[in-house]
Amino acid sequence: LTIFIQSLDYQLWKFITNGLEIPTKLVHGQRILKMNNEFNDHDYKLLQLNGKAKHVIYGALSPSEFNRVSSLDSGKEILVHDYELFTMLENENICSMYARFNDIINALKGLGKVYTNHELVSKILR
Repeated sequence: LTIFIQSLDYQLWKFITNGLEIPTKLVHGQRILKMNNEFNDHDYKLLQLNGKAKHVIYGALSPSEFNRVSSLDSGKEILVHDYELFTMLENENICSMYARFNDIINALKGLGKVYTNHELVSKILR
């Protein structure tokens, strides 16, 4: 998934690795959320990148995986959540499950999230 997203748009990949940046403004020294009518071109670009990231990731998920993550706000949250709730799917063989697991792990490595071998083995055995 990492290479696929980078091949589509490397800026999109960097956006996923950095996480969602919500449009804010500085008022009396405090950051507050901008209203929709206050968004500028940069804000719209960030929101569009987030939508694009979610779309690409959703397209790579099975319907049951999609249902588990569709309420999350950013691409990064989706990948971490997908790892945390990883289970073998009904009618899935070991090779397919392991390939799907590796896709998630590799994408998370690209985000700077690295798990020990012990954590990975424990996740598979559960």
